[in-house]
Amino acid sequence: MASVVTFFSQFPVLFVVTVGLLGLIVGSFLNVVIARLPVILEKRWRRECLDFLGQAGEEPEERFDLAWPPSHCPHCRHQIGPWENIPVLSWFMLRGHCRHCGQKISLRYPVVETVTAALSLAVAWRFGVTIETLWALVLTWNLVALTLIDIDHQLLPDAITLPLLWLGLLLSLFDVFTDSASAIVGAASGYMILWSVFHLFRLVTGKEGMGYGDFKLLALFGAWFGWQKLPLVILLSSLVGALLGLFMILFRGRDRNIPIPFGPYLAVAGWLAMMWGDEINAWYLHLSGLN
Repeated sequence: MASVVTFFSQFPVLFVVTVGLLGLIVGSFLNVVIARLPVILEKRWRRECLDFLGQAGEEPEERFDLAWPPSHCPHCRHQIGPWENIPVLSWFMLRGHCRHCGQKISLRYPVVETVTAALSLAVAWRFGVTIETLWALVLTWNLVALTLIDIDHQLLPDAITLPLLWLGLLLSLFDVFTDSASAIVGAASGYMILWSVFHLFRLVTGKEGMGYGDFKLLALFGAWFGWQKLPLVILLSSLVGALLGLFMILFRGRDRNIPIPFGPYLAVAGWLAMMWGDEINAWYLHLSGLN
């Protein structure tokens, strides 16, 4: 690892290009994860329920995972060739339509790839050629997937959040973003804060204001960045959620009774805290006269 850091330190332009291309490739894979992981989980839950009820079928199920079946057009089932699967570029070459049946290809695919590459470059710019960049990229890519899955399905899969939570605790052993004591307290505090808010809200209103995945996501940020960043994450997520929620109600006519997933706001807030948390805290303390 040290030799890789030394190499890229000598060639910063190559480092930026590598991170940008890697972001595009990972963004393409994230499109698969976003589309398939909820389906995989649903199939697994259904199978487990049937097994519990003793109604499981004897015929083996058709394989469906992140690698199989190969990428294909959802309309005509045309299998996408390698040259049709180049991040961003293929969408423009095909003019946003399937080569076989002519149906539109969702704009989401190149947008996810572009946003993932842009966020990756921002991480590389912020942390430079360091070990922090590697792990910050891992977290960033997973947050992109969690955000869009939650928007589509109101779901923050344990298959993503829990491994990241444990990874954050392990990284704290090496003081990558925070120390172990702060990480442990942060993970426990992050979960308990939203758990308490959830039960208090349900006690007062009789409704559930958020899901358990939100608790785990905030615990994840506590494990990665320590308990000291949790107030900032909560404040930023509430601010972003309030602004976007108000925008959707006023300008898009969204029904106030339709639930809005909180996970994307937490993800945005956690990413901002990772990137500029210290600067935001210092600015706030200076503005408030506390520092």
